Amino acid sequence: MAVSFAEIREDRPGTFTHSCPTRVVLDHVMSRWGVLVIAALSDGTQRWGELRRGVDGISEKMLGSTLRTLVADGLVARRSLPAVPPHVEYSLTPLGLELVERMLPLLSWVADNADEIVGQKAIART
Repeated sequence: MAVSFAEIREDRPGTFTHSCPTRVVLDHVMSRWGVLVIAALSDGTQRWGELRRGVDGISEKMLGSTLRTLVADGLVARRSLPAVPPHVEYSLTPLGLELVERMLPLLSWVADNADEIVGQKAIART
């Protein structure tokens, strides 16, 4: 049986409060682009261009910002190889792999239910 939100907060007092670091992590990991970059990297190591194509709609500026944040958080590893032109690879760290194991079932659920949920909103507006 799944743990409830109340149980998480009971076991870890102060968790998810305004000043708790969990809010920062949620902001980074569950942001629109953070989730999609992490999901794209679940397929393995990728270069910048591969990520840009894999995360449809992301701008170069947003991809750069998101990658810097995820690298700083220890979820993504950045590897720069000596080459001309520069060759940089990104991959999930062990912490990132642990996260993606938990995130992919949620993404699967979203993919399965998005049409119905968005369709309900369209019906409600009419």
